[in-house]
Amino acid sequence: MQSFQFGARASRNSSAFLLALVCAGAFAQSNFEEDFDNQEKAWKEIAVQMPAAPLDDNLVKFDVGPTSTQAYSIDAKSLSIGSDGVVRYTLVAKSPGGARNVSYEGIRCQSKEKKLYAFGHADGSWGRARRDGWEPIFGNQVNQQQATLASDFFCRDGAIAGKASDILERMRKNERLWAKNIND
Repeated sequence: MQSFQFGARASRNSSAFLLALVCAGAFAQSNFEEDFDNQEKAWKEIAVQMPAAPLDDNLVKFDVGPTSTQAYSIDAKSLSIGSDGVVRYTLVAKSPGGARNVSYEGIRCQSKEKKLYAFGHADGSWGRARRDGWEPIFGNQVNQQQATLASDFFCRDGAIAGKASDILERMRKNERLWAKNIND
């Protein structure tokens, strides 16, 4: 037969139990609040490693429109997506006269910004860019190539549009269509 205790001893046991229950509830509540902290954490850029100099065999061309006087490509081997949400790549711009400019750059889809890290030298080395801060991407003549990369290949709705392999696949498909249209 089951017996129930009443009196001082039972009262002490239930008080201790209720106190333990309240403490556990408060601890669980504080962890719950920490897990769902709605305050935005400050974005922090990761350390950047410079890629190898681009090789012509690894270049993927992209079209920036009929008003462009340069031919643009990115080095497929350099395309990466950092844990900080930055798409980094080596850009190669060739003029009709044969001049070649190489730069290592990054695009943040979330903030619609671009950054120039370094310029490539003919010997394959890199020189740090003097203006290496984040700047907004505008679709004007000055940074038309970054605007095209961001809107057509890298970003979708303020986020990165897939893995690096997905981005390269879209660019290669576009490159084939572009070349076909030029030859038709």
